[in-house]
Amino acid sequence: MASRTSRDVLLRGLRVLGLAIREQPRIFAVAVAGSVLFGAMVIASAFVVGAVVGDVVVPAVAEGSVGVGVLALAAAALFGLSVLRVVGIFGRRLGAGFMQFRLQAAYRRRVTRRYLDLPLSWHHRNSTGTLLSNANSDVEAAWYPIAPLPFAVGTLVMLVGAIVSLFVTDWALALVGLAVFPALFTLNVVYSRRMAPRQQRAQRLRAEVSGIAHESFDGALVVKTMGREAQETDRFAARAGELRDALISVGRLRGFFDPMLEALPSLGTLAVLVVGTVRLRQDAISVAELVSVAFLFTVLAFPVRAVGWVLAELPRSVAGWDRVRRVLDATGGMPYGDRTLDPPAGTAPPPVTLTFTDVHFGYEPAEAHRPGVQVLGEVGFTVPAGRTVALVGPTGSGKSTITSLAVRLVDPDQGTVALDGVDVRGLTSESLARTVALVAQVPFVFDDTVRANVALDRPGITDDEVWAALRLAEADGFVAALPDGLDTMVGERGTSLSGGQRQRLTLARALAGRPRLLVLDDATSAVDPRVEAAILAGLRAGGPRSPATSILVVAYRRATIALADEVIYIEQGRVVARGTHSELLATVGGYADLVTAYEQAEAEGAPAEGDPPTPRPYDPVAPLSTGLEVEVDR
Repeated sequence: MASRTSRDVLLRGLRVLGLAIREQPRIFAVAVAGSVLFGAMVIASAFVVGAVVGDVVVPAVAEGSVGVGVLALAAAALFGLSVLRVVGIFGRRLGAGFMQFRLQAAYRRRVTRRYLDLPLSWHHRNSTGTLLSNANSDVEAAWYPIAPLPFAVGTLVMLVGAIVSLFVTDWALALVGLAVFPALFTLNVVYSRRMAPRQQRAQRLRAEVSGIAHESFDGALVVKTMGREAQETDRFAARAGELRDALISVGRLRGFFDPMLEALPSLGTLAVLVVGTVRLRQDAISVAELVSVAFLFTVLAFPVRAVGWVLAELPRSVAGWDRVRRVLDATGGMPYGDRTLDPPAGTAPPPVTLTFTDVHFGYEPAEAHRPGVQVLGEVGFTVPAGRTVALVGPTGSGKSTITSLAVRLVDPDQGTVALDGVDVRGLTSESLARTVALVAQVPFVFDDTVRANVALDRPGITDDEVWAALRLAEADGFVAALPDGLDTMVGERGTSLSGGQRQRLTLARALAGRPRLLVLDDATSAVDPRVEAAILAGLRAGGPRSPATSILVVAYRRATIALADEVIYIEQGRVVARGTHSELLATVGGYADLVTAYEQAEAEGAPAEGDPPTPRPYDPVAPLSTGLEVEVDR
């Protein structure tokens, strides 16, 4: 069984190398040409050295003198061969390196592009650490054998030439070569088979260690505030210890086989000297031929190892390639259409109408043998152009899923989501991005300046437009008070800002693009009600500085809900009722209980389930937060 598995790894590894050659044939040809040139010069050097020793050195020692012309000719021959060997080395190494790094860069781009194409449900089933490992270490491992591959191919050509040269020189010495070279290949094959499972396990553990590290760094705030440092350290140390043991196992096997691979050519050289001495006494060969063969065995020791390097790295390459192919072959892409919603040139973009029609949606299972989770069923409602609709419902009712469907982070299993009557699946990605903006529940801020976080390198956004977006988001006050204003660095994930400041900054980012539909998924939960009301009132008022936009807002607070033109009440993934806030309050018991519970919790200073903590009064000139007040605005 182990032999069959090792043979399978070898064959699959060779197929991976074949794919690399097909993708980069010209570069590979250059690298192999350099390697073949180097091998030819190695064989030529052996015979030139033998000729110099036999025809120049030995007569010179016997006669006590040597001619200057002979020495000059020998030196010129050796120098010329050395120059050609250097040219071959340059061609081989530059070609192999360029080919390897080009393949790695190409497949990193393919993997990351595939990440962008795959639906959010696929990402939910794969940890971030695994995805990082796929795009980095797995791609690197898949093409790692490319570096020694041209050298190995050139070595095979060189070995054929060497064996032919041995038979031309003397059959007895050729038999020694035929004994040594197959032994080297056999040892390399055994080495590769033993190494395969160890390399595969090490590659898998690399991804697991990466995943744990990323999760710990991503949840640093939770780890610190909950006092979980020791537990996280132990969890990481356990997996890192397994990886260490796996790599030690790899190194131990390499340490066992490497000396034997080094020793075989040396033993071959000794055997050549012994057999060659006997043949020399029999006058079957000359001194020059004996020196040439001995020198040939000596210089072949290192190139022959190149074949071993390729074979030894094939298991790691196969393991990395399998993990890369898992991403590239993943199904469930979200192709875009070719329709746009762009208004005629020279006209201001009007708000759009969002329509949900009989939408059903369920999350795919994390494991194949487990059932999926049905979240939405028969959801239908409309956000009219220029109007504000509040989405209200208890925790787990499907509100965030609806916001994801509205901006096409996921597609419905059944039904349609349309903008101005056009199914969002038929729009181009650029048109959808220009039309719709989502401000998520958890704000994300880049480790960059305030300006860069708001503008996002979108063309044409001026500082005036950045300030206008900040004013609409009620963020201009605290930004103006920052040490460098728009040029202030906010730190990784905005650690120098409070939770409310981060929320308003991400809202300004969305507004700077002047979306025609703005989706707010509880995006103002960390700001106080007065600021939240001012933000929504500013968006509803419109004006020259405000984008003409329709608004779908996931809301909890009574004051926020009351600003909406219509309220959609959802329970267990279904639309239960719709109407104005006052109408639902009077007619829908579940709605009245939910809104009243949140209102009472705020009044008592204790948040209800799903509600953020009561914020502090807003102070636009307050000093920067320490980063620990995640949910509280300054």
